[in-house]
Parts: sequence; structure tokens; C-alpha cells
Amino acid sequence: MRPADVTEGAPGLATARAYLDACVRDGLLPAAVVEVGSAAGALGRVALGASGDAIFDLASLTKVIGTGLVATHLVGTRRLDLDERVRRWVPAWDLPDRADVRVRDLLAHASGLPAHLPLYLQHTGADAIVGASARAPLIARPRSSARYSDLGFIVLGRVLEMAGDAPLQVQVQRVLRGCTDDAPAFGPVDVDRPVQPTGPSAWRGRVLRGEVHDDNAAAMGGVAGHAGLFGTARATGDVARAVLQGLRGADSSLATAWAIRAFARRSAVAGSSRALAWDTAVPTSSCGRFLSPRAIGHTGFTGTSVWIDPELDLYIVLLTNRVAGSATEADIARIRRNVHDIIGSARLDRRRE
Repeated sequence: MRPADVTEGAPGLATARAYLDACVRDGLLPAAVVEVGSAAGALGRVALGASGDAIFDLASLTKVIGTGLVATHLVGTRRLDLDERVRRWVPAWDLPDRADVRVRDLLAHASGLPAHLPLYLQHTGADAIVGASARAPLIARPRSSARYSDLGFIVLGRVLEMAGDAPLQVQVQRVLRGCTDDAPAFGPVDVDRPVQPTGPSAWRGRVLRGEVHDDNAAAMGGVAGHAGLFGTARATGDVARAVLQGLRGADSSLATAWAIRAFARRSAVAGSSRALAWDTAVPTSSCGRFLSPRAIGHTGFTGTSVWIDPELDLYIVLLTNRVAGSATEADIARIRRNVHDIIGSARLDRRRE
């Protein structure tokens, strides 16, 4: 399919397109769409192996552009206190070893919960999965370290439903629809739309297309705090641009600038690169070598990522469905870094001119 035009206002995008085209031709990625923009607007978008309006399973980008931004909005409107104990909102959390865990600890991946458990094998429904996540054995003392955790965001999703007095999917739409006319949304997605497949599920016994790839999210009905959103590169870029505007001091439809900036500050947990929901730029990050230390971003298991840099006035959205191709986790880590290095270095060169 013919990719979207590369504009002169997007340094490095033509080179990134050639690189991703090779990845698609080699079978690593069935499809890829990348959008580059600034606080003023989108600078360019290219699509390989799919149309420019292709819909992808955003996977763990749900944590930042869904759950994280709902939390940001609730904090900015004074409906959520980050230092409130989780047990206030989730009764199953009321266990002695986690009684003092706060909402900010879930956001910073510092609750002590493990990264993942196959809860879908024994539990069905949102209430059951949330309860099992809340009672899961801790693998670290709360706030002693940052351990990336899907389970923590499953619990966080329920906290936000209680604090916001509405289902998570409703709150996500309320928060996002002010900055894009095609807001990322929870599936299932109508397969008559250009939704990209994510390969077979052994548990569900079929190839997935328009259904969330994550099995725990599927067992919850497709709506979860850690995964489940589907969206296009354009819509994800619209959200990233609103966050970028907030980081640069402008209130946006998402939340006030002070709340967006508060969520972008790296947590005080020793050795952590995590902010609140977001990750931050360190030498090993998927954002590569050229984005500034002020950049924030996140990745998704299916092959997605978003990075936002207020210093460079830049956002980069990369959506792929690598799980339906041959790319391993190591492959997509390399691909992400290469794409961000290409675009980040070109952006720096342009600013020096």
C-alpha cells in the first residue's frame, strides 16, 4: 500500500521509512506506522505494510495514554489523591504486607507486585482478576524498588473506576476525546476496519484480530488498566501532542500542565527510571541516544511505543504488530532504538542549523 507522504518538516522520517520498509520486507514486522510531530502539530507520518489509518493493539501503551492519563486528569481535578492508600478503593488489597501502599506506588511500579501472573487460567471476569491481582504475593517490599507490574495497573484501573465514579473505558473516552476525533478505545474492534492482527493465542485457540492480545485483559472482558486499547498512529500522536503541550507549560484538554508535569517526574524509588505511569529516558531506554533526559515514554508488547521530548519539542509514535511477524523482543528493542536514533539525531541536526 502507498505510504503517507513524508514531509520536509519531519527530519529523519524518510530514512526511518526506508529502515522500517526493510524490516517489513524481511518479515520481522508485518506492518509499521510511525508519526513524528511537535507541540504545534504532526510533522509527518509513514506507513509500511498497512494503510496510514491502520488500527493496532496498543498493548501497554494503555498504561500511559489510558490509565495514566485518567489518573492525571483525576489528580488535576482534585478527585484523586496520590497519597491515598489503595485499600480505601480496593478491599481485597487490605493485607498486612501492603496496607500502607499508596496510589502513587502503583503508578510508579513500586507496590511490590510481580510483573505478570497467568490469572486467566483460574479466574474469569474483571472482579475476579482484580481481586486475584490485589492478593498476589509480593516479590519485594513496597517502595524498596521498582518492579514493572501489569498486576499493579490492573488494581490501579479499579482504583480509578472508584475514584472517578465511572467505568475505566468511559473515563478514557472522556479524557481523550478532547484532543482527537478518533480516540484510542478498548476492543473488540470491528474487523471490517483496518485492524492489524496480532497472531495466534494458544489459550483462545485462534488467530487474534481486533481482540486484545493480552490474556489477562481478555479474561477481564477486554477492558483493563494494563492493556486493551486499540488505536491509530494519528490518534496516538494527537494524544502525545497534548501531553507534549502540557510538558511545555500549556494546559490541555487532558489535564492541567502542572498535573502532566507532576506525572513526568522520576519517582524517588532508588534505582528507578519510572515516573508516574511513564518511563523516563536513560541510556538503555527504547528512545535511543538522542532524546533528552526530560523525555518520557512507554512501550507495548505487541510492538508499540511512544516517546515525548519537551526539550526537543518532539513526539514519536511507532506502532507495529511484531507479534504477528518474526521479530523477537530483542529484535523490536533494536528496531525501536534505531528508529528513535534516526529521528532524534535528525531533529538535533535541524535545531543546530
